[in-house]
Amino acid sequence: MSTRTKVAVIGSGNIGTDLMIKVLRLSERLEIVAMAGIDPDSDGLDRARRLKVATTHDGIDGLVAMEEFADVSIVFDATSAGAHRRHDEVLRALGRTVVDLTPAAIGPYVVPAVNADAHLDSPNVNMVTCGGQATIPVVAAVSAVTPVHYGEIVASIASRSAGPGTRANIDEFTETTASAIERVGGARRGKAIIVLNPAEPPLIMRDTVHCLVSECDEQAVTASVEAMVGRVQAYVPGYRLKQKVQFERVGTDDPLRTLVPKGAEPVKVSVFLEVEGAAHYLPAYAGNLDIMTSAALRTAEALADRRTRQGASA
Repeated sequence: MSTRTKVAVIGSGNIGTDLMIKVLRLSERLEIVAMAGIDPDSDGLDRARRLKVATTHDGIDGLVAMEEFADVSIVFDATSAGAHRRHDEVLRALGRTVVDLTPAAIGPYVVPAVNADAHLDSPNVNMVTCGGQATIPVVAAVSAVTPVHYGEIVASIASRSAGPGTRANIDEFTETTASAIERVGGARRGKAIIVLNPAEPPLIMRDTVHCLVSECDEQAVTASVEAMVGRVQAYVPGYRLKQKVQFERVGTDDPLRTLVPKGAEPVKVSVFLEVEGAAHYLPAYAGNLDIMTSAALRTAEALADRRTRQGASA
């Protein structure tokens, strides 16, 4: 008899399909038993059927009506911020835990390398955004050494890796990521920018992180960032620094000086990242999607472990 925690996925697009395949290939803790979508002809539902995963094209209503749903403990939502609000309401009432891969941000933000164990009892956890998963660990690493007065991230992704859900949620992306830069990353103020790069052939996800700090120990900051990169690589092997951490004195006429306390000497810390996908379902350039599904998988496994421990001690 399997002791793995049973899970389901809502959303048969790129993210949902990649997540399904990751659970099947990589997880010893989770068992995917159902996928729900709204397009009966989607590639995701077709692949699920071929992989012996039960399917429905009637969305959340179809999912909760499935026989397999009775044993499901955790549901991944890979749809949209708007759709997630109803999904959360339905699933919360049925006592299921939700891992939200949309920017809806109903539940607390989780970035596994930073706060993996912080919200294991929450009925809904939010995976922020692809840009947030890539950059917030770096902001948190800098913040662990010295206060970050302002954190700004720029996430550049291949246009071809941005599906309709991503494009429909650009505003939510920037708002959610900026909020998580502050709440999880520890910056006093945060800002997020996303760039859809139309280059052909498509380019791998690139992320730039700028942190405005006061005078700091550059060696300590560098060591903290490099250690954090290692923690992210544990579940996203294609995550890497593109060059050494950069430090730049802020000029006397630079408006950024107004964001640091009076009398402090401002320094801009810049970190340049690249995220290559594992290509389980999507092309390697779609690191933006890979880091989301990898983070969601790591989070769901932590949730499953928590429930197992609770059951053992009951």
